[in-house]
Amino acid sequence: MESRVLSRATTVAALPKLFRPVRESSGLGVSTGIKPPVGLVKDGGNLIWGRQLRPALLIEPVPNSQVGCRREKIAVQPCRAASESSGEAKVGFLEKYPALTTGFFFFMWYFLNVIFNILNKKIYNYFPYPYFVSVIHLLVGVIYCLVSWSVGLPKRAPIDGNLLKLLIPVAICHGVGHVTSNISFAAVAVSFTHTIKALEPFFNAAASQFILGQQIPITLWLSLAPVVIGVSMASLTELSFNWLGFVSAMISNISFTYRSIYSKKAMTGMDSTNVYAYISIISLFVCLPPAIIIEGPQLMKHGFSDAIAKVGMTKFLSDLFWVGMFYHLYNQLATNTLERVAPLTHAVGNVLKRVFVIGFSIVVFGNRISTQTAIGTSIAIAGVACYSFIKAKMEEEKRQKKSA
Repeated sequence: MESRVLSRATTVAALPKLFRPVRESSGLGVSTGIKPPVGLVKDGGNLIWGRQLRPALLIEPVPNSQVGCRREKIAVQPCRAASESSGEAKVGFLEKYPALTTGFFFFMWYFLNVIFNILNKKIYNYFPYPYFVSVIHLLVGVIYCLVSWSVGLPKRAPIDGNLLKLLIPVAICHGVGHVTSNISFAAVAVSFTHTIKALEPFFNAAASQFILGQQIPITLWLSLAPVVIGVSMASLTELSFNWLGFVSAMISNISFTYRSIYSKKAMTGMDSTNVYAYISIISLFVCLPPAIIIEGPQLMKHGFSDAIAKVGMTKFLSDLFWVGMFYHLYNQLATNTLERVAPLTHAVGNVLKRVFVIGFSIVVFGNRISTQTAIGTSIAIAGVACYSFIKAKMEEEKRQKKSA
């Protein structure tokens, strides 16, 4: 009888014990304050970093010498079905359909840009104060950035004195270019301002050649010839032409060209959303003094009262708010969109954006343009497209050579 009991106990003790190992204090436990990425599974396995671990079906026999050992080593293997199912769950719609996502970004970029230009011009038709409106554009954007930072979308990147010195020249050029663009929008037709701003690649090439000392190939200069010819043709017969609108748009081209130069010198590891937010804040302080000095007395005397009398207080304030929102959102979305695509797609996107804005502004405002203006605008846009394609291919070849 006694021998039977001993034999049964020995047999039971010889069986391997299946139990969860006790977590040590140095592991992921309550004492460390870190929640372990382990989820309980009903079939006895553990879900660790998306992979289910379960005991192997075949267990090695335990020698009699190790019968008294409290812990036996149990082989574990990943459950493929659980791993695959968890991997599929992690892949979202944006990652599964990147082309649709990029197309949506482009659509929203164009849509917001067109709405901004139309609403901006409508405001100038009853409130012709471009300095003040430019400040409102930046002010609404700054408030939007501060609110976004307060909720952590995105998280505010720290800034120091050295980075501030690098961003100040960029912000000054951004502010000057923004104000002069709005002066041109207020003075002439939106389509004509965008036709003049098609010369921006010409100023960029000239600055790269004569300021940065970069050699520009002859093919790029030849592609810019149609741009100059087309803008000249459009300017000669533009019905809304005046020198204030023309010169302001040209100054805007020069300002944005220097902005691109200083941006290259201020390359930092900060993400584009935070960089644009800091630039907007600095630009607001740059544009505020001229607006107060140049347009302040007129605004206080009759500017605000005339606008409110024409459209009412509610519409006046809502127009200023929404034009600022559209300005900030389309610029921010343009930056995010262009980060997702290759240089060639970037070039196509910029050209098509200008075509969309010119076309919609003509349709919405019913601007009459002469045949020569239409031909000149088409030639200028075609020249910008050729320049962008050639430059994008050159950049792609440089990348391939560096990678090789």
